[in-house]
Amino acid sequence: MNSACNNPLLSSSFLHQPLKSSRFPNVSIFFPIISNPITPNRCNPIKSSIKGCMESRNPTQRRSTSPRKFKPRYGTSRRSTIKKSLSQEQVNFTKPIPDDPVVGIIGGGMSGLTCALYLEKRGIRSTVFDTGIHGLGGRMGTRMIDHQPLIFDHAAQFFTVTNPKFAELVDDWLKRGLVREWKGTIGELEVGGHFVPFPSSPPKYIGVNGMRPLADSLLSQTSLVNVVRPCWVSALEPFNGTWHLSEKQKPCGQFDAIVIAHNGKCANRLLAASGLPLIAKQMKRLELSSIWALLAAFEDPLPTALNASSLPFEGAFVKGVESVSWMANNTKKLLASDSGPQCWTFFSTATFGKQNKVPQESIPNATAEKVKEAMLEGVEKALGLSKSSLQKPFYTKLQLWGAALPTNTPGIPCIFDPRGRAGICGDWLLGSSLEAAALSGIALADQIADYFEQGGPCSDEFAVGLHDEYKPLEGHDIGQFPGLESVDQITNVPALTLTT
Repeated sequence: MNSACNNPLLSSSFLHQPLKSSRFPNVSIFFPIISNPITPNRCNPIKSSIKGCMESRNPTQRRSTSPRKFKPRYGTSRRSTIKKSLSQEQVNFTKPIPDDPVVGIIGGGMSGLTCALYLEKRGIRSTVFDTGIHGLGGRMGTRMIDHQPLIFDHAAQFFTVTNPKFAELVDDWLKRGLVREWKGTIGELEVGGHFVPFPSSPPKYIGVNGMRPLADSLLSQTSLVNVVRPCWVSALEPFNGTWHLSEKQKPCGQFDAIVIAHNGKCANRLLAASGLPLIAKQMKRLELSSIWALLAAFEDPLPTALNASSLPFEGAFVKGVESVSWMANNTKKLLASDSGPQCWTFFSTATFGKQNKVPQESIPNATAEKVKEAMLEGVEKALGLSKSSLQKPFYTKLQLWGAALPTNTPGIPCIFDPRGRAGICGDWLLGSSLEAAALSGIALADQIADYFEQGGPCSDEFAVGLHDEYKPLEGHDIGQFPGLESVDQITNVPALTLTT
Protein backbone atom coordinates (compact mmCIF):
# COMPACT_ATOMS: atom_id res chain seq x y z
CA MET A 1 0.00 0.00 0.00
CA ASN A 2 1.28 3.43 -0.85
CA SER A 3 2.56 5.03 2.33
CA ALA A 4 1.13 8.33 1.12
CA CYS A 5 -2.30 6.99 1.92
CA ASN A 6 -2.74 8.17 5.47
CA ASN A 7 -5.68 5.97 6.28
CA PRO A 8 -6.40 4.88 9.87
CA LEU A 9 -8.17 1.80 8.55
CA LEU A 10 -4.84 0.37 7.46
CA SER A 11 -3.86 -0.32 11.05
CA SER A 12 -7.21 -1.79 12.02
CA SER A 13 -8.63 -5.27 11.68
CA PHE A 14 -10.51 -4.12 8.58
CA LEU A 15 -7.64 -5.01 6.27
CA HIS A 16 -5.38 -7.96 5.70
CA GLN A 17 -1.79 -7.30 4.70
CA PRO A 18 -1.91 -5.63 1.24
CA LEU A 19 -0.25 -7.33 -1.71
CA LYS A 20 2.14 -5.55 -4.07
CA SER A 21 3.24 -6.39 -7.59
CA SER A 22 6.51 -5.31 -9.11
CA ARG A 23 4.83 -5.45 -12.50
CA PHE A 24 2.05 -3.03 -11.54
CA PRO A 25 3.35 -0.53 -8.98
CA ASN A 26 0.21 1.62 -9.20
CA VAL A 27 -2.11 -1.00 -7.77
CA SER A 28 -2.48 -2.59 -4.37
CA ILE A 29 -4.91 -5.28 -3.28
CA PHE A 30 -6.42 -5.73 0.15
CA PHE A 31 -9.12 -8.02 1.52
CA PRO A 32 -12.08 -6.66 3.51
CA ILE A 33 -13.02 -8.81 6.50
CA ILE A 34 -16.76 -9.54 6.61
CA SER A 35 -18.97 -11.50 8.95
CA ASN A 36 -19.10 -15.19 8.04
CA PRO A 37 -16.34 -14.61 5.51
CA ILE A 38 -15.78 -16.75 2.45
CA THR A 39 -12.11 -17.46 1.98
CA PRO A 40 -10.88 -15.31 -0.93
CA ASN A 41 -8.92 -16.81 -3.77
CA ARG A 42 -5.59 -15.37 -2.73
CA CYS A 43 -2.55 -15.41 -4.90
CA ASN A 44 0.88 -16.53 -3.83
CA PRO A 45 2.97 -13.43 -3.03
CA ILE A 46 6.15 -15.50 -3.43
CA LYS A 47 5.53 -16.12 -7.12
CA SER A 48 7.27 -13.73 -9.46
CA SER A 49 3.97 -13.02 -11.18
CA ILE A 50 0.65 -12.07 -9.58
CA LYS A 51 -1.28 -13.99 -12.17
CA GLY A 52 -4.82 -14.54 -10.95
CA CYS A 53 -4.84 -11.52 -8.66
CA MET A 54 -6.80 -8.36 -9.23
CA GLU A 55 -5.29 -6.31 -12.08
CA SER A 56 -2.88 -9.11 -12.95
CA ARG A 57 -4.14 -9.73 -16.48
CA ASN A 58 -4.22 -7.30 -19.35
CA PRO A 59 -7.92 -7.09 -20.31
CA THR A 60 -6.97 -6.88 -23.99
CA GLN A 61 -5.08 -10.18 -24.03
CA ARG A 62 -6.83 -13.27 -25.33
CA ARG A 63 -8.52 -15.43 -22.73
CA SER A 64 -7.51 -19.03 -22.31
CA THR A 65 -9.41 -21.51 -24.43
CA SER A 66 -8.70 -24.46 -22.16
CA PRO A 67 -11.69 -26.56 -21.05
CA ARG A 68 -13.65 -25.04 -18.19
CA LYS A 69 -16.19 -26.26 -15.74
CA PHE A 70 -19.69 -26.28 -17.22
CA LYS A 71 -21.66 -23.08 -16.59
CA PRO A 72 -25.45 -22.74 -16.75
CA ARG A 73 -26.77 -21.30 -20.01
CA TYR A 74 -28.96 -18.77 -18.29
CA GLY A 75 -26.29 -16.87 -16.37
CA THR A 76 -25.18 -16.70 -12.78
CA SER A 77 -27.61 -17.38 -9.96
CA ARG A 78 -28.21 -14.71 -7.34
CA ARG A 79 -26.65 -16.97 -4.67
CA SER A 80 -23.44 -17.49 -6.64
CA THR A 81 -23.32 -13.77 -7.48
CA ILE A 82 -23.52 -12.88 -3.79
CA LYS A 83 -20.79 -15.39 -2.95
CA LYS A 84 -18.47 -14.01 -5.63
CA SER A 85 -19.14 -10.41 -4.55
CA LEU A 86 -18.38 -11.04 -0.90
CA SER A 87 -15.19 -12.98 -1.60
CA GLN A 88 -13.61 -10.66 -4.17
CA GLU A 89 -10.55 -8.55 -3.43
CA GLN A 90 -10.86 -4.78 -3.06
CA VAL A 91 -8.96 -2.92 -5.75
CA ASN A 92 -6.98 0.10 -4.60
CA PHE A 93 -5.75 2.61 -7.19
CA THR A 94 -2.67 4.67 -6.35
CA LYS A 95 -1.78 5.98 -9.80
CA PRO A 96 -2.04 9.79 -9.92
CA ILE A 97 -5.05 11.26 -11.70
CA PRO A 98 -4.02 12.62 -15.13
CA ASP A 99 -4.54 16.26 -16.09
CA ASP A 100 -7.39 15.33 -18.43
CA PRO A 101 -9.25 12.45 -16.74
CA VAL A 102 -12.11 10.56 -18.39
CA VAL A 103 -15.08 8.94 -16.62
CA GLY A 104 -16.97 5.91 -17.94
CA ILE A 105 -20.70 6.04 -17.16
CA ILE A 106 -22.64 2.80 -17.51
CA GLY A 107 -26.32 3.65 -17.94
CA GLY A 108 -28.01 6.42 -19.90
CA GLY A 109 -31.05 7.11 -17.75
CA MET A 110 -31.69 10.42 -16.00
CA SER A 111 -29.02 9.91 -13.31
CA GLY A 112 -26.30 8.86 -15.76
CA LEU A 113 -27.10 11.70 -18.17
CA THR A 114 -27.14 14.38 -15.47
CA CYS A 115 -23.89 12.98 -14.07
CA ALA A 116 -22.27 13.41 -17.50
CA LEU A 117 -23.80 16.87 -17.88
CA TYR A 118 -22.46 18.12 -14.55
CA LEU A 119 -19.05 16.50 -15.03
CA GLU A 120 -18.78 18.64 -18.17
CA LYS A 121 -19.68 21.71 -16.12
CA ARG A 122 -16.58 20.88 -14.05
CA GLY A 123 -14.46 20.39 -17.19
CA ILE A 124 -14.35 16.58 -17.07
CA ARG A 125 -14.81 14.34 -20.11
CA SER A 126 -17.03 11.27 -19.97
CA THR A 127 -18.45 8.48 -22.10
CA VAL A 128 -22.00 7.25 -21.51
CA PHE A 129 -22.72 3.61 -22.38
CA ASP A 130 -26.38 2.69 -22.80
CA THR A 131 -28.17 -0.44 -23.95
CA GLY A 132 -31.02 1.47 -25.59
CA ILE A 133 -31.64 0.53 -29.21
CA HIS A 134 -34.15 3.30 -29.92
CA GLY A 135 -32.64 6.00 -27.73
CA LEU A 136 -31.37 7.02 -24.31
CA GLY A 137 -33.46 7.44 -21.19
CA GLY A 138 -33.79 4.14 -19.33
CA ARG A 139 -37.22 4.39 -17.70
CA MET A 140 -37.84 7.64 -19.62
CA GLY A 141 -39.35 5.55 -22.38
CA THR A 142 -41.64 6.69 -25.23
CA ARG A 143 -42.93 4.37 -27.94
CA MET A 144 -44.03 5.86 -31.26
CA ILE A 145 -45.73 3.82 -33.99
CA ASP A 146 -45.19 6.01 -37.05
CA HIS A 147 -47.56 4.40 -39.53
CA GLN A 148 -50.61 4.73 -37.24
CA PRO A 149 -49.54 7.30 -35.78
CA LEU A 150 -49.58 6.22 -32.13
CA ILE A 151 -47.58 7.53 -29.16
CA PHE A 152 -47.18 6.21 -25.61
CA ASP A 153 -45.10 7.16 -22.58
CA HIS A 154 -44.57 3.62 -21.34
CA ALA A 155 -42.41 4.26 -18.27
CA ALA A 156 -42.03 7.62 -16.44
CA GLN A 157 -45.36 9.46 -16.79
CA PHE A 158 -44.62 12.92 -15.41
CA PHE A 159 -42.51 14.59 -12.74
CA THR A 160 -42.72 17.30 -10.11
CA VAL A 161 -40.12 19.76 -8.82
CA THR A 162 -39.32 20.61 -5.20
CA ASN A 163 -35.51 20.91 -5.06
CA PRO A 164 -33.83 24.22 -6.11
CA LYS A 165 -31.03 22.45 -7.99
CA PHE A 166 -33.50 20.39 -9.97
CA ALA A 167 -35.62 23.51 -10.53
CA GLU A 168 -32.65 25.19 -12.26
CA LEU A 169 -32.31 22.20 -14.56
CA VAL A 170 -36.03 22.14 -15.37
CA ASP A 171 -36.07 25.90 -16.03
CA ASP A 172 -33.40 25.33 -18.67
CA TRP A 173 -35.47 22.52 -20.23
CA LEU A 174 -38.49 24.85 -20.33
CA LYS A 175 -36.49 27.55 -22.11
CA ARG A 176 -35.21 25.03 -24.65
CA GLY A 177 -38.72 23.71 -25.29
CA LEU A 178 -37.91 20.20 -24.04
CA VAL A 179 -40.61 20.04 -21.36
CA ARG A 180 -43.90 21.74 -20.60
CA GLU A 181 -46.37 21.83 -17.76
CA TRP A 182 -49.06 19.14 -17.93
CA LYS A 183 -52.29 21.11 -17.55
CA GLY A 184 -54.60 18.12 -17.88
CA THR A 185 -56.56 16.92 -14.87
CA ILE A 186 -55.09 14.04 -12.88
CA GLY A 187 -56.25 12.56 -9.60
CA GLU A 188 -57.28 9.34 -7.89
CA LEU A 189 -59.86 6.94 -9.35
CA GLU A 190 -61.55 4.62 -6.90
CA VAL A 191 -62.99 1.32 -8.12
CA GLY A 192 -66.48 1.88 -9.44
CA GLY A 193 -65.78 5.23 -11.12
CA HIS A 194 -65.32 7.59 -8.14
CA PHE A 195 -62.75 10.22 -9.24
CA VAL A 196 -61.13 12.91 -7.07
CA PRO A 197 -58.96 15.45 -8.93
CA PHE A 198 -55.69 16.75 -7.54
CA PRO A 199 -55.15 20.50 -7.17
CA SER A 200 -53.23 22.21 -9.97
CA SER A 201 -50.31 22.80 -7.57
CA PRO A 202 -47.60 21.61 -7.60
CA PRO A 203 -47.03 21.87 -11.37
CA LYS A 204 -46.62 18.57 -13.19
CA TYR A 205 -44.17 18.38 -16.10
CA ILE A 206 -43.89 16.14 -19.15
CA GLY A 207 -41.59 15.89 -22.16
CA VAL A 208 -42.97 17.95 -25.05
CA ASN A 209 -42.91 14.94 -27.39
CA GLY A 210 -42.68 12.30 -24.68
CA MET A 211 -40.08 11.40 -22.11
CA ARG A 212 -37.55 9.73 -24.42
CA PRO A 213 -37.00 12.80 -26.65
CA LEU A 214 -36.23 14.72 -23.45
CA ALA A 215 -33.54 12.18 -22.54
CA ASP A 216 -32.08 12.25 -26.06
CA SER A 217 -31.87 16.06 -25.93
CA LEU A 218 -30.21 16.44 -22.52
CA LEU A 219 -26.69 16.14 -23.92
CA SER A 220 -27.32 17.92 -27.24
CA GLN A 221 -25.35 21.01 -26.19
CA THR A 222 -22.40 19.21 -24.61
CA SER A 223 -18.88 18.95 -26.07
CA LEU A 224 -17.11 16.76 -23.51
CA VAL A 225 -19.60 13.86 -23.50
CA ASN A 226 -19.42 10.87 -25.82
CA VAL A 227 -22.41 8.50 -26.10
CA VAL A 228 -22.08 4.85 -27.11
CA ARG A 229 -25.28 2.86 -27.75
CA PRO A 230 -26.49 0.24 -27.97
CA CYS A 231 -23.73 -1.17 -25.79
CA TRP A 232 -24.06 -3.68 -22.96
CA VAL A 233 -20.91 -3.36 -20.84
CA SER A 234 -20.32 -6.88 -19.56
CA ALA A 235 -16.99 -6.60 -17.73
CA LEU A 236 -15.08 -4.11 -15.56
CA GLU A 237 -11.39 -4.84 -15.14
CA PRO A 238 -8.85 -2.71 -13.27
CA PHE A 239 -5.46 -2.74 -15.00
CA ASN A 240 -2.39 -0.56 -14.53
CA GLY A 241 -4.20 2.27 -12.79
CA THR A 242 -7.31 2.55 -14.97
CA TRP A 243 -10.61 0.80 -15.52
CA HIS A 244 -10.96 -1.24 -18.72
CA LEU A 245 -14.54 -1.74 -19.90
CA SER A 246 -15.59 -4.37 -22.41
CA GLU A 247 -18.67 -5.81 -24.11
CA LYS A 248 -18.39 -9.56 -24.65
CA GLN A 249 -14.57 -9.29 -24.62
CA LYS A 250 -14.64 -6.38 -27.08
CA PRO A 251 -12.77 -3.40 -25.52
CA CYS A 252 -14.91 -0.31 -24.84
CA GLY A 253 -12.19 2.00 -23.52
CA GLN A 254 -10.05 2.91 -20.53
CA PHE A 255 -11.26 5.26 -17.80
CA ASP A 256 -9.86 6.97 -14.73
CA ALA A 257 -13.13 6.45 -12.81
CA ILE A 258 -16.39 4.65 -13.47
CA VAL A 259 -20.03 5.30 -12.65
CA ILE A 260 -22.69 2.60 -12.34
CA ALA A 261 -25.93 4.33 -13.31
CA HIS A 262 -28.19 1.29 -13.54
CA ASN A 263 -29.32 -1.45 -11.16
CA GLY A 264 -30.91 -4.87 -10.93
CA LYS A 265 -29.46 -8.28 -11.69
CA CYS A 266 -27.31 -7.02 -14.59
CA ALA A 267 -25.59 -4.47 -12.36
CA ASN A 268 -25.09 -7.12 -9.67
CA ARG A 269 -23.43 -9.50 -12.11
CA LEU A 270 -21.25 -6.71 -13.50
CA LEU A 271 -20.01 -5.87 -10.00
CA ALA A 272 -19.69 -9.48 -8.80
CA ALA A 273 -16.03 -9.84 -9.84
CA SER A 274 -15.09 -6.19 -10.31
CA GLY A 275 -12.86 -5.65 -7.30
CA LEU A 276 -15.47 -3.40 -5.65
CA PRO A 277 -16.95 -5.54 -2.85
CA LEU A 278 -18.29 -2.61 -0.80
CA ILE A 279 -20.12 -1.10 -3.76
CA ALA A 280 -21.34 -4.55 -4.85
CA LYS A 281 -22.69 -5.22 -1.36
CA GLN A 282 -24.66 -1.96 -1.30
CA MET A 283 -26.07 -2.57 -4.77
CA LYS A 284 -27.27 -6.06 -3.84
CA ARG A 285 -29.20 -4.73 -0.87
CA LEU A 286 -31.51 -2.86 -3.23
CA GLU A 287 -34.96 -4.42 -3.66
CA LEU A 288 -37.00 -3.69 -6.78
CA SER A 289 -40.65 -4.11 -7.71
CA SER A 290 -42.01 -5.53 -10.97
CA ILE A 291 -44.66 -3.65 -12.95
CA TRP A 292 -46.59 -4.60 -16.08
CA ALA A 293 -47.17 -1.86 -18.66
CA LEU A 294 -50.02 -2.26 -21.15
CA LEU A 295 -50.12 0.13 -24.10
CA ALA A 296 -53.53 0.13 -25.77
CA ALA A 297 -54.97 2.16 -28.64
CA PHE A 298 -58.74 2.48 -29.04
CA GLU A 299 -60.74 3.78 -32.01
CA ASP A 300 -63.03 5.85 -29.76
CA PRO A 301 -62.71 7.63 -26.39
CA LEU A 302 -63.15 5.36 -23.40
CA PRO A 303 -66.76 5.40 -22.13
CA THR A 304 -68.11 5.92 -18.66
CA ALA A 305 -71.17 4.43 -17.05
CA LEU A 306 -72.84 7.85 -17.42
CA ASN A 307 -72.22 7.78 -21.19
CA ALA A 308 -70.32 11.04 -20.95
CA SER A 309 -68.56 12.22 -24.11
CA SER A 310 -65.16 11.83 -22.48
CA LEU A 311 -63.52 10.99 -19.20
CA PRO A 312 -62.97 13.94 -16.83
CA PHE A 313 -59.25 13.20 -16.46
CA GLU A 314 -56.09 12.60 -18.48
CA GLY A 315 -54.29 10.61 -15.79
CA ALA A 316 -55.41 8.75 -12.68
CA PHE A 317 -53.90 6.73 -9.86
CA VAL A 318 -56.27 3.78 -9.58
CA LYS A 319 -57.32 2.54 -6.14
CA GLY A 320 -59.01 -0.73 -5.23
CA VAL A 321 -58.08 -2.65 -8.38
CA GLU A 322 -55.26 -5.19 -8.06
CA SER A 323 -54.38 -5.34 -11.75
CA VAL A 324 -54.20 -1.59 -12.44
CA SER A 325 -52.51 1.22 -10.49
CA TRP A 326 -52.34 3.99 -13.13
CA MET A 327 -53.98 4.97 -16.40
CA ALA A 328 -53.20 7.90 -18.70
CA ASN A 329 -54.46 9.17 -22.03
CA ASN A 330 -51.34 9.87 -24.11
CA THR A 331 -53.36 11.32 -26.99
CA LYS A 332 -54.60 14.15 -24.79
CA LYS A 333 -51.47 14.44 -22.71
CA LEU A 334 -48.90 14.55 -25.52
CA LEU A 335 -50.93 15.61 -28.57
CA ALA A 336 -53.64 17.67 -26.84
CA SER A 337 -56.15 16.03 -29.19
CA ASP A 338 -59.62 14.53 -28.77
CA SER A 339 -59.75 13.11 -32.29
CA GLY A 340 -58.08 10.09 -33.82
CA PRO A 341 -56.93 6.95 -31.99
CA GLN A 342 -56.95 7.14 -28.20
CA CYS A 343 -53.60 5.91 -26.88
CA TRP A 344 -53.66 4.79 -23.25
CA THR A 345 -50.95 3.58 -20.89
CA PHE A 346 -52.03 1.26 -18.08
CA PHE A 347 -49.70 0.14 -15.26
CA SER A 348 -50.31 -2.76 -12.93
CA THR A 349 -49.80 -2.72 -9.19
CA ALA A 350 -46.54 -4.03 -7.76
CA THR A 351 -48.48 -6.89 -6.14
CA PHE A 352 -49.92 -7.96 -9.49
CA GLY A 353 -46.48 -7.65 -11.06
CA LYS A 354 -44.96 -9.92 -8.44
CA GLN A 355 -47.73 -12.50 -8.75
CA ASN A 356 -47.34 -12.68 -12.54
CA LYS A 357 -43.60 -12.18 -12.90
CA VAL A 358 -41.83 -14.11 -15.66
CA PRO A 359 -38.49 -13.60 -17.44
CA GLN A 360 -39.05 -10.24 -19.12
CA GLU A 361 -36.83 -11.20 -22.06
CA SER A 362 -39.17 -14.05 -23.07
CA ILE A 363 -42.74 -13.58 -21.86
CA PRO A 364 -44.85 -16.73 -22.54
CA ASN A 365 -47.83 -16.05 -24.80
CA ALA A 366 -50.21 -17.56 -22.26
CA THR A 367 -48.94 -15.19 -19.56
CA ALA A 368 -49.18 -12.19 -21.88
CA GLU A 369 -52.81 -12.96 -22.73
CA LYS A 370 -53.70 -13.59 -19.09
CA VAL A 371 -52.10 -10.31 -17.94
CA LYS A 372 -53.64 -8.25 -20.77
CA GLU A 373 -57.11 -9.64 -20.06
CA ALA A 374 -56.79 -9.01 -16.32
CA MET A 375 -55.59 -5.44 -16.83
CA LEU A 376 -58.38 -4.56 -19.26
CA GLU A 377 -60.91 -6.03 -16.82
CA GLY A 378 -59.29 -3.87 -14.14
CA VAL A 379 -59.86 -0.79 -16.30
CA GLU A 380 -63.55 -1.71 -16.56
CA LYS A 381 -63.81 -2.05 -12.78
CA ALA A 382 -62.04 1.25 -12.20
CA LEU A 383 -64.36 3.10 -14.59
CA GLY A 384 -67.47 1.42 -13.21
CA LEU A 385 -68.24 -0.40 -16.47
CA SER A 386 -69.93 -3.76 -16.75
CA LYS A 387 -67.76 -6.75 -17.61
CA SER A 388 -66.76 -7.09 -21.28
CA SER A 389 -68.33 -3.72 -22.14
CA LEU A 390 -65.00 -2.02 -22.83
CA GLN A 391 -64.27 -1.70 -26.53
CA LYS A 392 -61.50 -3.94 -27.81
CA PRO A 393 -58.26 -2.06 -28.52
CA PHE A 394 -56.99 -2.33 -32.10
CA TYR A 395 -53.37 -2.12 -30.90
CA THR A 396 -51.77 -3.49 -27.74
CA LYS A 397 -48.22 -3.88 -26.52
CA LEU A 398 -47.39 -5.51 -23.23
CA GLN A 399 -44.11 -4.94 -21.39
CA LEU A 400 -42.84 -6.19 -18.05
CA TRP A 401 -40.56 -3.87 -16.15
CA GLY A 402 -38.91 -6.64 -14.13
CA ALA A 403 -36.79 -4.19 -12.12
CA ALA A 404 -39.19 -1.30 -12.11
CA LEU A 405 -38.91 0.76 -8.94
CA PRO A 406 -37.06 0.58 -5.62
CA THR A 407 -38.88 -0.52 -2.50
CA ASN A 408 -36.03 0.43 -0.14
CA THR A 409 -33.40 3.15 -0.07
CA PRO A 410 -30.32 4.25 1.90
CA GLY A 411 -31.52 7.88 1.65
CA ILE A 412 -28.21 9.26 0.37
CA PRO A 413 -27.52 11.17 -2.88
CA CYS A 414 -24.78 8.87 -4.20
CA ILE A 415 -22.21 6.18 -3.38
CA PHE A 416 -18.49 6.63 -4.05
CA ASP A 417 -15.49 4.41 -3.36
CA PRO A 418 -12.30 6.52 -3.61
CA ARG A 419 -10.04 3.46 -3.41
CA GLY A 420 -11.67 1.84 -6.42
CA ARG A 421 -12.47 5.17 -8.09
CA ALA A 422 -16.03 4.04 -8.72
CA GLY A 423 -19.46 5.37 -7.83
CA ILE A 424 -23.17 4.68 -8.11
CA CYS A 425 -25.98 7.08 -8.92
CA GLY A 426 -29.69 6.47 -9.38
CA ASP A 427 -33.12 7.54 -8.18
CA TRP A 428 -33.24 4.65 -5.68
CA LEU A 429 -30.53 6.24 -3.53
CA LEU A 430 -32.92 9.05 -2.56
CA GLY A 431 -36.36 7.78 -3.56
CA SER A 432 -38.11 6.81 -6.78
CA SER A 433 -38.63 9.96 -8.83
CA LEU A 434 -37.10 11.76 -11.79
CA GLU A 435 -36.03 14.49 -9.40
CA ALA A 436 -34.22 11.97 -7.19
CA ALA A 437 -32.43 10.52 -10.23
CA ALA A 438 -31.22 13.94 -11.40
CA LEU A 439 -30.05 14.98 -7.93
CA SER A 440 -28.14 11.72 -7.55
CA GLY A 441 -26.32 12.25 -10.86
CA ILE A 442 -25.44 15.82 -9.92
CA ALA A 443 -24.16 14.76 -6.49
CA LEU A 444 -21.90 12.03 -7.88
CA ALA A 445 -20.52 14.35 -10.57
CA ASP A 446 -19.54 16.87 -7.91
CA GLN A 447 -18.06 14.15 -5.70
CA ILE A 448 -15.88 12.81 -8.52
CA ALA A 449 -14.83 16.31 -9.61
CA ASP A 450 -13.81 17.25 -6.05
CA TYR A 451 -11.89 13.98 -5.76
CA PHE A 452 -10.06 14.61 -9.04
CA GLU A 453 -9.17 18.15 -7.99
CA GLN A 454 -7.38 16.72 -4.94
CA GLY A 455 -5.33 14.42 -7.16
CA GLY A 456 -7.30 11.23 -6.50
CA PRO A 457 -6.14 10.47 -2.94
CA CYS A 458 -6.77 7.00 -1.54
CA SER A 459 -7.99 8.57 1.69
CA ASP A 460 -11.48 7.60 2.86
CA GLU A 461 -12.22 11.31 3.18
CA PHE A 462 -14.07 11.07 -0.14
CA ALA A 463 -15.93 7.82 0.62
CA VAL A 464 -19.72 8.18 0.53
CA GLY A 465 -22.49 5.71 1.28
CA LEU A 466 -20.44 2.52 1.47
CA HIS A 467 -21.96 1.42 4.77
CA ASP A 468 -25.33 3.24 5.02
CA GLU A 469 -28.33 1.18 6.09
CA TYR A 470 -31.47 0.85 3.98
CA LYS A 471 -35.03 1.69 4.97
CA PRO A 472 -38.42 0.94 3.34
CA LEU A 473 -39.54 3.35 0.64
CA GLU A 474 -43.11 4.57 0.36
CA GLY A 475 -44.90 6.01 -2.63
CA HIS A 476 -47.21 5.16 -5.50
CA ASP A 477 -46.74 1.89 -7.37
CA ILE A 478 -45.36 3.91 -10.29
CA GLY A 479 -43.01 6.03 -8.17
CA GLN A 480 -42.84 9.15 -6.05
CA PHE A 481 -43.95 12.64 -7.06
CA PRO A 482 -42.55 15.07 -4.46
CA GLY A 483 -45.03 17.73 -3.42
CA LEU A 484 -48.04 15.85 -4.82
CA GLU A 485 -50.50 15.14 -2.04
CA SER A 486 -52.67 12.06 -1.85
CA VAL A 487 -56.44 12.31 -1.74
CA ASP A 488 -56.33 11.60 1.99
CA GLN A 489 -54.48 14.91 2.45
CA ILE A 490 -56.78 16.93 0.18
CA THR A 491 -59.75 18.73 1.63
CA ASN A 492 -62.67 20.58 0.03
CA VAL A 493 -62.13 18.99 -3.37
CA PRO A 494 -65.38 17.75 -4.91
CA ALA A 495 -65.42 14.17 -6.16
CA LEU A 496 -66.71 13.20 -9.59
CA THR A 497 -68.72 10.01 -9.99
CA LEU A 498 -68.57 8.31 -13.37
CA THR A 499 -71.43 5.93 -12.58
CA THR A 500 -75.11 6.42 -11.81
